[in-house]
Amino acid sequence: MKRESFRSRLGFLLVSAGCAIGIGNVWKFPYVTGEYGGGVFVLFYLLFLVIMGVPVLTMELAVGRASRKSAVLGYRTLEPTGSKWHVHGWFCLIGCYLLMMYYTTVSGWMLGYFFKFAGGAFEGIALEAVDGVFSAMRADPMEMTVWMAVMVAAGFLVCSLGLQGGLERVTKWMMLACWASSWCWRCTASPSPARGRASDSTSCPTSAGPWSRGWARWSRPP
Repeated sequence: MKRESFRSRLGFLLVSAGCAIGIGNVWKFPYVTGEYGGGVFVLFYLLFLVIMGVPVLTMELAVGRASRKSAVLGYRTLEPTGSKWHVHGWFCLIGCYLLMMYYTTVSGWMLGYFFKFAGGAFEGIALEAVDGVFSAMRADPMEMTVWMAVMVAAGFLVCSLGLQGGLERVTKWMMLACWASSWCWRCTASPSPARGRASDSTSCPTSAGPWSRGWARWSRPP
């Protein structure tokens, strides 16, 4: 069976960005940034991203391009005879399984919140009452299981369509839609009367409004 490759460089870059950015940068980053100094936190975040992230990314790309195989088989193919580098490939595989246990759950929360926002669950409620919406969702195992199952099924569906027809195509549309929606959000943010510019909700979405009320609770770790 011939191994698929990406159709375009843009598809590879968008898939790589989607894998590297992670849910934590969407879910927790705005809250942590606001709590630990704003711009100073972002400066150190970028610094350590370059110090730690670039070497790891370079290593992963080098192993993948040289071996053209999975994590486990890639290390086995490239390792010197008699060495044990292939063991690291198994740790990568185990880490992916553990990571997916967390990602599918949090992705289910995000999907559930999307429909709550769309259905007006946060319209007209006080900021203090937002905690109750999230707590009620976490207290309902059936609801969380359903949302998680939907995300898992969606992931299997995309992967079943192949690399080019599934992962690359879906990621292109989703990443572009994500960037477009974030810019639309910034452009439509209400201006601040005191400063005559976009309000703080453009950088840390915790200001008044049904969307920000939900985000204020969602962006804090449980």
